[in-house]
Amino acid sequence: MRGLMLRSFSAGYSTQPVITDLNVPLLPRGKITILLGPNGCGKSTLLRSLAGLNNADGEALLDGEDLMSLSFAERAQKVVFLPQSLPQGVHLHVLESIIVVLRASGGRDNAQGRAQILAILEQLGITHLALQYLDQLSGGQRQLVGLAQSLIRRPELLLLDEPLSALDLNYQFHVMDLVRRDTQAQNRVTIVVAHDINIALRHGDHDLMQKDGTLVASGAPDKVISAERLAG
Repeated sequence: MRGLMLRSFSAGYSTQPVITDLNVPLLPRGKITILLGPNGCGKSTLLRSLAGLNNADGEALLDGEDLMSLSFAERAQKVVFLPQSLPQGVHLHVLESIIVVLRASGGRDNAQGRAQILAILEQLGITHLALQYLDQLSGGQRQLVGLAQSLIRRPELLLLDEPLSALDLNYQFHVMDLVRRDTQAQNRVTIVVAHDINIALRHGDHDLMQKDGTLVASGAPDKVISAERLAG
């Protein structure tokens, strides 16, 4: 089966290991994995490391190909990482910013490309922001634009670090429904860091729970999420 698997995966910073000898069973394509755990347990570090932004060792196998063996440019063609917030102070129109991302990922700024962009903006409910400047948007609006930029790249592995943190509850469900549909349509592997247990139960096909840089549970949401684990 095609998907992502981690073997003896360790990651962190030059003098501070955060994740040690992590083994994650196959996360299949077309499914959403929700990554849970307390603050500081290494969730963001894991996503950043898979994207090539942190030091890491071990194997990260996507369809059997080790991402660790790829150059940063090669990995960027397959993997997209969306941080919790976009950089501030970027004075570009929303539409312009997505066109830049489209071009950088090998897409074309033609009628078809524009149609794809507008379709994503419409699905996210932010078409009205197309000609607004990024540095004039709220935190939640920037999160949605960041998601639009990520989806237009059509990655094989999509890594979303708390993409819902600045959104109200109804919009969180709307966004996760969209991410699910797009994950299935593109047959990609999607990993989402979330703190809301309801999101994990409702929108996760598979849940991973980390603690102190190690994996303490993996499986169906109703098997992973328990009062004992949440208390621990």
